This record gives sequence, structure tokens and C-alpha cells, in this order.
Amino acid sequence: MKRTRHILLLTFLSAMTLMLSGCLEKPEPVDISLLPGKWVRGTEYYRYDRNGDGATWDTSDDVDESEAQPFTWEYNETNNTLTLVHQMEMGGVVPKSYTVTSLTEDELEYKDRFGVHYTFKRV
Repeated sequence: MKRTRHILLLTFLSAMTLMLSGCLEKPEPVDISLLPGKWVRGTEYYRYDRNGDGATWDTSDDVDESEAQPFTWEYNETNNTLTLVHQMEMGGVVPKSYTVTSLTEDELEYKDRFGVHYTFKRV
């Protein structure tokens, strides 16, 4: 009898989880063709090239575009995820993923997995 109750409870909880997961907000698709170009947020710059390459630099560190840190980028339209893979000078790579919340000709907005929002303007 107890085993039947546990099975019923487990079945009920599984069904509720499936129903509630269908209510999660789906990200709005963006036109990723608008991404290539230079973007700025304060003193931080990002350049996205059409071929999936890019570079980032921060003028507050007295670094300009010629000394920029290279990265590659990839966009997953299923979940609006923009992944940047930074190539470190000392070897190795550092991947960072963001959910793109808005992309227009003049503005790029995304958030990281901690919910921190970033807003960039096209240069």
C-alpha cells in the first residue's frame, strides 16, 4: 500500500514538473545578422566579425583595438545563446555564454547565467 502511494506521488510530481516547464518563458528570436560590427559598453569594446571571429579591448586599461584579445563567437538560435570563446595569451580558452535578450541595429542586450544584464551600443 505504501509503495503504491509513493509511486502515485512520484507520478504526480513528475506530471506537475512537466506541466510547469511548459510555462517557462521562451526567448524571442533575434536577427543575428545585425551582430557583426563594433559595440561599446562604457570603456569596453567588442568587435564581432561575420566569420565568427572577434576581439575585445578596454580603453580604461590603455588597450586599443590593435592589442585586443581575440575570441570566436557562435550563436545558437534555439535558445538565443551567444557563446564567446576567448583565446588566452598564455594558452587555453575561456568560454562564456550569454542569452541575447535584444538585438537591433543600434543596441545589443544580453544576460549571463547569473542574470547580470549587459547593454552595448553600436559604434
